[in-house]
Amino acid sequence: MDADLQQFPARGRCACGQVRYSMGREPMFVHCCHCSYCQRESGSAFALNALVESVNVAIEQGEVSRSQLPTSSGRGQTVVRCPGCGSVLWSHYNGIGDAVAFVRVGTLDNPHLCPPDIHIYTGTKQQWVQLDAGTPVVEEFYRRSATWPEGSVARYKQALQAG
Repeated sequence: MDADLQQFPARGRCACGQVRYSMGREPMFVHCCHCSYCQRESGSAFALNALVESVNVAIEQGEVSRSQLPTSSGRGQTVVRCPGCGSVLWSHYNGIGDAVAFVRVGTLDNPHLCPPDIHIYTGTKQQWVQLDAGTPVVEEFYRRSATWPEGSVARYKQALQAG
């Protein structure tokens, strides 16, 4: 991870400013997901998600709402959003549960703190999206143990056990 990632806690907010939150430590890993579901849900070419233990995400102002959205796995996800403007702030994938939050990097005040560690589901990426040769690219998903730094794998396992 980049030395710039040491600038935590990071803060974020929804589009209207009604909800503010903090991410108390650097992410375990950052996905840039190019699946067709993320494209549709974000209204963009991909979703950029910083994976962090949910205990490290705190609402500092406002209240959030939760709703269910489908995923390509069929398990779905619980999205956490501002009830006013509807901005998705983070989600919890139902196959993992609430232990890990997938924070939408674009909602951070300093999104540059969380560049992608990997591009996933690039088999459905938009053809005009050009990917950096220095960041791993996979057609679908990957094996966490073979891709993540050892410390991040340990954090992930610990979060699942605690959650």
